[in-house]
Amino acid sequence: MSPFLDEARIDSEAALAALDSRGTLRSLATAGAQVREAVDLSAEGGIARVAGGERPRSVLVASLGGSAVVSDVLELLAEPGSPVPVSVRRNVPLPGWVGPLDLVIAVSLSGRAAGPLALAAEAARRGAAILTVGAAQSPLADVAAQARGVHIDVGRGRTTSRTALWSLLAPVLLGAGRLGIVDVDERVLMDTADRLDEVAEGCRPSSESFVNPAKVLASDLAEGVPVVLGDGPLNGVAAARAASMLARTARMPATTGELPDDAAQIVACFDGPFTTAYAAAVRSWDTARFSDRGEAPADPPTVGSTSSARSRAEDDIFADPYLDGPAAPRLSLLMLRDAAPDPMTREAADARALADAVADSAREVGVRVCEVTAQPGHPLTRLAGQIATTDFAATYLALGLGLDPAVSPHVADLRGRSGR
Repeated sequence: MSPFLDEARIDSEAALAALDSRGTLRSLATAGAQVREAVDLSAEGGIARVAGGERPRSVLVASLGGSAVVSDVLELLAEPGSPVPVSVRRNVPLPGWVGPLDLVIAVSLSGRAAGPLALAAEAARRGAAILTVGAAQSPLADVAAQARGVHIDVGRGRTTSRTALWSLLAPVLLGAGRLGIVDVDERVLMDTADRLDEVAEGCRPSSESFVNPAKVLASDLAEGVPVVLGDGPLNGVAAARAASMLARTARMPATTGELPDDAAQIVACFDGPFTTAYAAAVRSWDTARFSDRGEAPADPPTVGSTSSARSRAEDDIFADPYLDGPAAPRLSLLMLRDAAPDPMTREAADARALADAVADSAREVGVRVCEVTAQPGHPLTRLAGQIATTDFAATYLALGLGLDPAVSPHVADLRGRSGR
């Protein structure tokens, strides 16, 4: 059966505050302020000195866990026009080709994550340029100091990498922008901060569920097994972040994909057991098998996108939950879509047509489809709006299900068992 989301709880500021023990909603609302503070801290930390102010031969980014999206965003923004290759490494070993001509960026909120710390230390030993982002008094900061690299502090009050994303990401993008690797400068970051403020205002706890886009999305996602699909590379990054937040914050397992490559594997799920069309087809087969004639069809009927399948894709109002058991969970498709370019290009039109086809196919078999469409702007600004909306939605989903978004007993137990 589907989980129950209590809309009364997510519309009560007192109930939200009581359950949200570490102020996750409040921390997410500071995203715009994080960007502005990060710009100031980057200037104080000497971001202009990254790689000696000269373009490196290549850039390697080390981040993992809640910080992993930092690598994904830099790789995304660098891909269209970076004059040097940008690669991602989550853990040791450091690739053999990294040397004095290269730049290694290591990101860890605490400054103690084993993977980024080890990669930064090895890069320093080889003489590579170093940029680190994390806590001021930390082993990662010490590595940067010993290597005469640049360390950028994340500021105070940053408790988890999930809610401190922009304190980690903004300095990395600012440094890469100064080296000509990405098209990001202070103006773009200020526009992004404004967009994050706009989303925070629209998703604030005092905004009622029928007008709050994040609360609406949380209610929709609570009714099924979520599949998050981005309509291209930009929303592919947002989709991966959304799936991570749904799992880690709302404890909802989610699969993710990016168009066009993942269209087939996502649509294949529409034939499976988590759609109403499949349930209707099975009921039809069972009825025929136990008919008065006592003859069963040779094979169960297939689930397709024909008009007959669409007509069967409604819930069975005669189903008895006591005799038939609780209804199986259903798929929910969260489509993350980009703003339409002006003027429209052929590539963008083809991408929109494919996204429309996937959404139509989902609706035909009873999959609930939710869409979040980016507002126009710089790619980073568009991405920020998508990430912020789904971050808030995952948090409201956790709270609506009666879960503290920042505290997981099983994660704490795992740390106790593994010593990590």
